[in-house]
Parts: sequence; C-alpha cells; structure tokens
Amino acid sequence: MTATAPWTSKKPTAVLVLADGTVIEGVGVGATGKVCAEVCFNTSLTGYQEILTDPSYLGQIVTFTFPHIGNIGTNEEDIEDLTPAARRGAVGVIFKADITEPSNYRAAKHLDEWLKSRGVIGLSGIDTRALTAWIREKGAPNAVIAHDPNGVFDIEALKAEARNWSGIEGLDLAKEATSGQSSQWTQTPWVWDEGYGEADTAEAKYHIVCVDYGVKRNILRLFAGLDCKVTVVPAQTSAEDIMALNPDGVFLSNGPGDPAATGEYAVPVIRRVLEKDVPTFGICLGHQMLGLALGATTTKMHQGHHGGNHPVKDHTTGKVEIVSMNHGFAVDSNSLPEGVEETHISLFDGTNCGLRLSGKPVFSVQHHPEASPGPQDSHYLFRRFINMVRERKGEPALAER
Repeated sequence: MTATAPWTSKKPTAVLVLADGTVIEGVGVGATGKVCAEVCFNTSLTGYQEILTDPSYLGQIVTFTFPHIGNIGTNEEDIEDLTPAARRGAVGVIFKADITEPSNYRAAKHLDEWLKSRGVIGLSGIDTRALTAWIREKGAPNAVIAHDPNGVFDIEALKAEARNWSGIEGLDLAKEATSGQSSQWTQTPWVWDEGYGEADTAEAKYHIVCVDYGVKRNILRLFAGLDCKVTVVPAQTSAEDIMALNPDGVFLSNGPGDPAATGEYAVPVIRRVLEKDVPTFGICLGHQMLGLALGATTTKMHQGHHGGNHPVKDHTTGKVEIVSMNHGFAVDSNSLPEGVEETHISLFDGTNCGLRLSGKPVFSVQHHPEASPGPQDSHYLFRRFINMVRERKGEPALAER
C-alpha cells in the first residue's frame, strides 16, 4: 500500500517504508540519505529539541503528534545528549506540517538547518494522525526513512531493507550512546533569564557517580544543583573502578536499546555495586537494568510510552504525578522477586514505573523525573535519593517537595 499526501501534484522527496510494505510519501526535511529504525510517536506539545537529542531515542524515528513543529527554532542550550558532536539521539523525524519559521528570542538556528547539522532525516506533509493510529493498533514498526531532493527511490529495495532489519529488540545501543571516557559535570539547572549556573565541585558535599548508558544533561544538572560533585563514567566501567571513586551514591542512567542486551555486561556490575550497600538510583534504562539485577525480567512493549502527559501513581505517597516518558521496554511487574517492591505504576496501562529494594537505599523509576521536556512533578525523586545519602552520613533529611 502507498499512502500519499494531499500535495500529490508535487513529486515526493521523502518516503517512509514500513516493514509490512506500506509506503508513505512526503516532503523531505533535514539531512538526506536513508536509515533503518523503529517508528514511534511522541505526544508532547513542546520540547522537540530536547526530545530529538534524548539518547534514549537512538535507533528510532519520532513522529510528532503535535502538528506545528519548529516555532521556537533551535539553540545550543536545549540539547540533552552529553556529546552532541556524536549525534546521539533520534535518527529520523516525521512532521504533519512544514517546519514553522522560528519566533523566539532564544532561537539561534532554523530547525531544518539544525536537523541537517545533526544528520537527522525528516519527512513532513503526511497524516501523522493516521500513522499514530497505525502504531497504536499494530505496534511500533521497523521502517526505512529516506530523503532524496530529486525524489529518486528504489521502493522495492527499501521494502526489503525494512523487512530484513532485525529491530531494536536484542540490540545493545547503550554502547553507542555512552561517553568515551570519564568526566566531571558542573552545570546546574537553568534559571529564568539567567541561563545555566556552574557548581563549585571543590565545595560539593556529596559525590555521585553516574554510569552513563545515554544520560540526559538535565539529570546531571539536577544532581549538581543539589550540592553534588558528579562524575560520569562509561557504561562498561567495572564495579571496582566505580567504587574506587569513593561515591556517596551511584546513579544508573537512561539510555537506548534492549535492557537485556545491555544487561549482559551491566547487570553483573550493578549486582557488585549493590553488594557494597551504596545508595543507588536508576532512571529509564537504568531502572530496567536494576530490575534485571534484582531478578526481574523485562519485556518489549507494544507501542511504548513517549510523551509529557503520562499519569503515574507513587504508591509510597499515594499521589498521582504527570510525568515525561520515553521507553519501549518495561519491567514485568509479575516477575518482581520477594524483597523488591513496586513503587510506581502507569495509570494508562498499569505497567511498572518504579521499584525499590526493601531495607536498602536502592530504588528506580521508569519515567523521567528530570523532565526536559515535560512537567516537574517528579523532581522530588532526586531529593529522595540525596536523603538516602544524607542518612548514611547522619544528616537530617531534606524536604522532598
């Protein structure tokens, strides 16, 4: 089946070819070329630059359900991957309408130019509602997105490429998203009309070691803003090297790909860290791999959770929060072993969104409490983690809210 856009009098300059043979034609934006990836949809109304630079989207094509994208342009500040020169983020993007002209005092570059600079292939001018409905009903498909300004495509070859791509399941993408070497993070959260601050690490009270599976910058900023010295280490760092840094706490970051694949080398390290009884906190992929380390299993989701409007209930407080999510795998609640408590659930579908190890300073969440983009309802989780560190030091707890 070939789905064409309303402007069929024009020659298509980009196509999306799904593994089932569906061909969707549109107008090319961003970089030229082609790439195989999984197609998902994101329901966020704002924050497209943060979304496209989230390393958790590596290996994926993001379909924005919001029709008008590009109105605030792009800048050098709203980037979430740690090393933007490596272009760790979404590999493709799909829009309903043409990219909007920027109109924002912080805009430094047009979105189309920015997509080109990062090598992100884009498609616009299609019915994104229909594509979203397709994904909702049939699941996130493997596909090829291709952009050629001359509109020359070998459709049969693209169909074969999409059909034969193995998909994200079984892929360790964290090795592509992680840092190449250890580093110190000092930037603190953004303050209106002042920008980002800079922490004095020499005066920091706590030392947090972040195991980087594809960490987002705002996670590190929130730690730095809580009087922490933050050391970022590559995904394959050994437990011995982590503990040699003498951390007050260990953070397991978000990241892309299949947790079971990354877990082949990460899970043994996490288990050894847990044996040291150091406070440990995980987010997204880090949450999934902590679950694996504690004896649970993970599963591939039908369509995943991608957006900034997801309701999650925190069983430890009884409160419901609206959170940002970006994941295609989940911890199976039914697989949680004795001594591991489910702390959060999605109110959309009941899937697991958090856990903690009974009697130990160890917990994790599936959603993104750092937001960027998204609501800040869950910022308190960073204070919850620091309170575990403070308790170990005999210091009084901070107010979580």
